[in-house]
Amino acid sequence: MSLAFLAGTEAERRLLPGGAMRGPTPYVIAIMTFAMMVVAAAGLALANAAGIVAGAVEHRYVLQVPDGGGGKLAAVERAARSVPGVASVAAVPEAEMRQTLEKWLGPGGLGAELPVPALVHLELAPTADPAQVGALLGRTIPGARFIAEQATVQPLLASLRALRWLSVALVLLMAAATSAAVVLAARGALDTHRSTIETMHGIGATDQQVALLFQRKIALDALAGAVAGGLAAALALIVIGAGGLAMASDLAGGPPLRVSDFVVLALMPVAAVLLATLVARFAVLSALHKVI
Repeated sequence: MSLAFLAGTEAERRLLPGGAMRGPTPYVIAIMTFAMMVVAAAGLALANAAGIVAGAVEHRYVLQVPDGGGGKLAAVERAARSVPGVASVAAVPEAEMRQTLEKWLGPGGLGAELPVPALVHLELAPTADPAQVGALLGRTIPGARFIAEQATVQPLLASLRALRWLSVALVLLMAAATSAAVVLAARGALDTHRSTIETMHGIGATDQQVALLFQRKIALDALAGAVAGGLAAALALIVIGAGGLAMASDLAGGPPLRVSDFVVLALMPVAAVLLATLVARFAVLSALHKVI
């Protein structure tokens, strides 16, 4: 879409008078663009968070040994280090385990005679086979349970991914609603300027030439609305990000939005204008073929 197309000629501007931000079309597109950008930003942030969480626990496992506290914890840690494929071992001290259990059982619910399981965090080498490592640990440490940390966060990952796809669905629904609004606006413009269209047909203008006039007008309305909605969404994201971006980066282990995400968000107003222009052209041509 060139600037010459948007500018048009003096004669074309006289045929369909009225500038941008007149009528409901630019306001509808502004609202839809704002909503689509905010929802898309939320979806991209959720997708990034899911990727960070999944990557953080991809090679991490927990080795749980019943009644492995006290002096047995050091033996469990040494045995885990000796298994091929284990890159790092971090044992949870018995005191820390008791402190955690007391939060659930209460200060007097965990006596000194009650055995505390040994808990060891393992990180496997990227090339290690988890099933083989788990079998070796089972033979080396009888009664040990080899648990993938990814299994413990799977419900969280499923929720994040579901919310991401919900964001995609909402963006598509808002794009469909924008298209419907453009169709209604195009048909309304045809009814308003019916006498002008009949005059143009009378002097030999084709449907393509008539459609181009309405396409240019709706493209201008869409451009004004998309720019207004895009700027409002950018301002809203900046205000939200200024308050919680640093905290979100610390919690997630990375920025909620990447450079590629900002590129996608910046292209959304452009996509809204292109969508409105194409839908307007098809709607006007279809109406002209059926009615005029």
